[in-house]
Amino acid sequence: MQELIKKAGVLIEALPYIQKFSGKTIIIKYGGNAMINEELKNSVMEDITLLKFVGLNPIVVHGGGPDISAALNKNGIKSTFINGLRVTDAETMRIAQQVLVGKTNKEIVSLLNCKGAKAMGICGIDGSFIKCRKQKMMLDGKECDLGFVGEIVKVEPALLYSVITDGYIPVIAPIGVDEEGNSYNINADNVAAAVAAAAEAEKLILLTDVEGVKDEHGKIVYETAGDEIFRMIREGVISGGMIPKVTGCLDAIAAGVKGVHIIDGRIPHCLLLEIFTKSGIGTLIKSENY
Repeated sequence: MQELIKKAGVLIEALPYIQKFSGKTIIIKYGGNAMINEELKNSVMEDITLLKFVGLNPIVVHGGGPDISAALNKNGIKSTFINGLRVTDAETMRIAQQVLVGKTNKEIVSLLNCKGAKAMGICGIDGSFIKCRKQKMMLDGKECDLGFVGEIVKVEPALLYSVITDGYIPVIAPIGVDEEGNSYNINADNVAAAVAAAAEAEKLILLTDVEGVKDEHGKIVYETAGDEIFRMIREGVISGGMIPKVTGCLDAIAAGVKGVHIIDGRIPHCLLLEIFTKSGIGTLIKSENY
């Protein structure tokens, strides 16, 4: 009986958060080990399905780097990266689009459907809802040609609203299109942030392979704001691959998203723990009106 009472207590703890976020849009950037480990994958799909059934509107944006690398290796194509971005020639783009849209996206949709949710896979080409242009990058004072790597110009959310209104969970592959109809591979974190801003999302949640942002003593920072993030970058506390992740978070907040969470996707049911408990498990970067 005591075990049953504890379970009831967990549900009661979640109640104010369910009430607060019911009807709100939540963007989930799905990546890292949670896309590879079968147990974690199953856990995340259960969390997303539950979010939908208790009244939230989850939108999933996924990556797919390991799947793309595996497909390129199979075709004898070597991957080259510049500052973390994959140099993408026409053949690499063809394979990346095939993998992201035709394989990874549909696997996520199928998993959600199997949990009892209704999911629909889309990419930025559909309805041209993610408009982009060729991304330029400077390295040592010279412009690098990354090929078909895209920089987002605009996200048109009408398609997302239509999918949500029909009761589906949108699952977005990070492919965009330019004015000439050319397809581009886009960093999934950037897509998630841009979609969150365009859809006026309440939250953006990034599933990663780290516990969150850590301070100079190696302890997780559970809540913070932009000024503190900039200080930590200046002082070298935040470095490496975490810098573009947190600056993307700040861009989303500047565009109107109230809170961005960086959480450890290696923890089972990480989404429920972050959204429906008081303490959470990762780092929340808050806007002024959170």
